[in-house]
Amino acid sequence: MAEPDPRTLEALGLAEAPREHPLSYPGARPEESVLLAGDRLLPLTRRVYEDRVPVLAVGSNACPAQLRHKMAQSGVSGTIPMVRTRVLGLGVGVSAHVSVMGYVSASPFHAPGAVGELFLTWLDAAQLAVVDASEGVPVAEGAYGRAWLPASDVRIELDSGELLPGAHVYVNRRGVLHNGSGTPRPHPGERPLLASLLAGSARLRELFGETPEEFCARARGDAALCALGTRLFASEGLTITSGLERYA
Repeated sequence: MAEPDPRTLEALGLAEAPREHPLSYPGARPEESVLLAGDRLLPLTRRVYEDRVPVLAVGSNACPAQLRHKMAQSGVSGTIPMVRTRVLGLGVGVSAHVSVMGYVSASPFHAPGAVGELFLTWLDAAQLAVVDASEGVPVAEGAYGRAWLPASDVRIELDSGELLPGAHVYVNRRGVLHNGSGTPRPHPGERPLLASLLAGSARLRELFGETPEEFCARARGDAALCALGTRLFASEGLTITSGLERYA
């Protein structure tokens, strides 16, 4: 009997997609640069792919299971290089919208001087179209626009030490949520985020329930309710611009 493949997402504990388990958002991610090959993670032989498009993964697009889910659902190849990247000038905040996937997602904001680690995904044309569609890029009312961040404004250093001339990122068209003092609030993970948002808004509790579990269950698949939640963020003064709008 053959031994199970230790490189599968299941064997590595990375098989749970936030699209199927909203409270797991943004999802588990690898510890190092890898090649996602369908259900497996393989070593990378290089870090730069001239025939592919570089896209920074701010939220669940750094989760291999989420990428696998998106590609499989669209019948597109699930072979995607994922490179650990050091980024200067970008923060990870909270999107000012409620997703029909059942969670409140992450979104980048302009943060001069901030240093963080993100994954960079190298997508071919078909994969880019799938991810664009999943983020709402092709439609005017979609949550995100895709923006090009030049190296002159955001420094992107691969774990090999190579510097990129820039990369794409998805910017929320409605901005990000602030922390009460006018600066973007960081995304702490879905459960603590939802608990904090619900505790701070009676109207949000009326719409989505008292607990993160209720929030996810009510929001998932209910576009009208999610739109109400999104408008509520704005009407209660919780939203600010990300500072990245000019790039999109």
